Amino acid sequence: MRRRRVAPGPLPAVLALLLAAAAGCAAPSGAGHVSSRAGGTAAAVAPAPLPPVVDHVTTDGPVVFLTYDDGAERDPRFIDLVRERGLPVSMFLTDSVVGPGYGHFARLRAVGADLQNHTLDHPALPGLPLAAQRAQICGQQRKLAARFGVRPRLFRPPYGRHDTATLRAAAECGIAAVVLWRVTLEPDGHLTYTHGPHRLRPGDIVSVPSGEAPPLTLAERTTRLLAELDERGLMVGRLEDHVGRRPSRSAEDTPSPSGA
Repeated sequence: MRRRRVAPGPLPAVLALLLAAAAGCAAPSGAGHVSSRAGGTAAAVAPAPLPPVVDHVTTDGPVVFLTYDDGAERDPRFIDLVRERGLPVSMFLTDSVVGPGYGHFARLRAVGADLQNHTLDHPALPGLPLAAQRAQICGQQRKLAARFGVRPRLFRPPYGRHDTATLRAAAECGIAAVVLWRVTLEPDGHLTYTHGPHRLRPGDIVSVPSGEAPPLTLAERTTRLLAELDERGLMVGRLEDHVGRRPSRSAEDTPSPSGA
């Protein structure tokens, strides 16, 4: 018996949807985010440029920059010192370290301190996936925005360590510059240097890490440092007025400091 030929009918709805989805996924390799343009065509949007990494600021003024890490030390006399001396200090805060102490930093902000990003949990970032690094940086951006209404433009990676994924995550989180340091104010009040001359010079970024039961309080250490600055004819500048807005020396080729 001769079989009848049957004309093909319409594709089942599920199969049609699958074929359409497959066609839509066939974007050119390496394409970025797309945005609509006039005429219905799409164009790739370039990713945000990577932020500079700085440990020293190019400046004509006799200024250095005081930066404080983590937020473990909450010395009330330090608030008085910042207010009395009008110190434009930068506080790089870690959410898990600050804990219930955000009220202390609200008072510091009220007397002129700037609050910046030092991740949610202070992990060593290099080697972590981009998504994990973004969660640490963007997560702290959201925390600080919710608590203080600010979205920091500066970021300090824990231990001063970073990789390309760190810079990419920072860019995606709205960070304008990654801030390292050339000088460290140690818990006993003396200064150490990561590279270059072993003396303070204009443009230096000074890191003040949190210490566990340090021999000197935060106010005492800072007071000693201010006395040395006075001897050298140096003043404290506001880091946010310099970094991310004017060219700064890159620290990409210098050894990464350890500690903060």
